[in-house]
Amino acid sequence: MSRKKRFNPEGKGFSTQALHTGVTIGGERDNSIPIHLTSSYAFDDAEYARAVFAEEVEGNIYSRFTNPSVTAFEKRLAALEGAEHALATSSGMAAISAVFLSLLSAGDHLVISRSVFGSTLNVADILKRYGIEVTPVELSNLNAWKEAIRPNTKLLFAETPANPTLELGDLSALAEIAHDAGARLCVDNVFCTPVLQQPLALGADLVIQSATKYIDGQGRVLGGAILGNKALLTGTIFPFLRNTGPTLSAFNAWVLFKGMETLPLRIEKQCDTTAFIVEALARNETIRDRLRYPGLDTHPQHQLASQQMNRFGALFCLILDGKEQAHRFIDSLELAIVTANLGDVRTLVTHPATTTHSRLTQQQRHDAGVTDGLVRFSIGLEDQEDILEDVEQALKAAGVT
Repeated sequence: MSRKKRFNPEGKGFSTQALHTGVTIGGERDNSIPIHLTSSYAFDDAEYARAVFAEEVEGNIYSRFTNPSVTAFEKRLAALEGAEHALATSSGMAAISAVFLSLLSAGDHLVISRSVFGSTLNVADILKRYGIEVTPVELSNLNAWKEAIRPNTKLLFAETPANPTLELGDLSALAEIAHDAGARLCVDNVFCTPVLQQPLALGADLVIQSATKYIDGQGRVLGGAILGNKALLTGTIFPFLRNTGPTLSAFNAWVLFKGMETLPLRIEKQCDTTAFIVEALARNETIRDRLRYPGLDTHPQHQLASQQMNRFGALFCLILDGKEQAHRFIDSLELAIVTANLGDVRTLVTHPATTTHSRLTQQQRHDAGVTDGLVRFSIGLEDQEDILEDVEQALKAAGVT
């Protein structure tokens, strides 16, 4: 009996690729891909084992670096990001660390935005122990990036929109600066996901995803990925991952693979709700001045956001009067969950100065714009009127009018 040819989603629409890329039908004819929970793989004979290890034929060897569930995740995410290839990691920070440590050596120079996730800056500080020079610069100041370039500059690293300030960097311009210097540009795309922004199409060489956030979308598992040119990933970064072992588990890969199937729907709904809430809050001029959101025309890079993002995202910030008022506001929220994560189907809130960025020095937080009064929201899938009501009552309770 002949079997129907498997649908090829290559070149199809975003949502179609999110649902069909990476799907294979195994011997059991399962419609949902299986979880390959195995540490190693059996070979037909010694010669076949030799050929696989010698990379003369394709095959799985050991789940530290080859696993069918992980491969399916990599293929699907690469398709969505418009990348030639993807490499999965155990977390977003594992992906960032792998890029730094596989592309930089003693004597090299890294230029990094000072407005990135706190742990990213902490890893950049660790690099200095190994003779790698690091220069932090203002994300939106292109002249600062240009002036930071040195003959030994090998990598530019940016996160846009930035965590947590939502400052933006011009990706096309940063790519040009990097390439003119013979360096590479790596972009952390976690706030946007490929639904809202595709840095590779704007000239970036590498993209980082913390799949823990929107890719999963339900706060269940950790995961990360590095995406970009296949030759660079397989020739330089993969050997580092293979031997150092920041491995994405098969179970987590399966969860993330399934999470991408609803990614476009979730992001669109969350963007709609965030715009509704911000626009409602902005009608109060006092509150409007405290809002940070790329969709507002008061945002310094609103025009840039309109050009390089498809939507304005599902995060916004409130700038309150110091830590005490920020904590009072957060403690008055009833619906929003206090946690350091983002990208969940539920609305989350955090105070970065005392959580995600607390291990930075006061000067580093100041330079990054992480004030004591900054509160970050990640908007979920609840009814938008309910989220707005919660925010408004907490503002009132905290004495913000």
